[in-house]
Amino acid sequence: MNKTKRIVLIAHDNKKPDLLEWVKFNKGTLSSHFLFATGTTGKLINEETALPVHRFISGPLGGDQQIGSKIVEGELDMMIFFWDPLSAQPHDPDVKALLRIAVLYNIPMACNRATADFLISSGLLNEEYENPKLF
Repeated sequence: MNKTKRIVLIAHDNKKPDLLEWVKFNKGTLSSHFLFATGTTGKLINEETALPVHRFISGPLGGDQQIGSKIVEGELDMMIFFWDPLSAQPHDPDVKALLRIAVLYNIPMACNRATADFLISSGLLNEEYENPKLF
């Protein structure tokens, strides 16, 4: 991984306000990295913060699979995914597949605010890092 990370930001509908608050709080740090997001989440982040965000399509329409593909291709370095464990998602198999790919390819991943805070404040965020693959 280069010093400038390629960070994907994802949030289920009930978690979008939480992710937006987190992004606003960390805007300065995030502004020195490349940001990616699923469709609606990316649009909201860009509108609320003016940060440039490459947008994939919406998660339920295949965005989760697009992101998984980019992880496999080595084009994403880190994932912040505020997912809602209390709401059924029509694309739940896609969500589970994305989480599986992130673990399989050993990319740093946060699924809640506390873990996201730890990742973004890590000294490794702005350093080169050789990611040891799990397989």
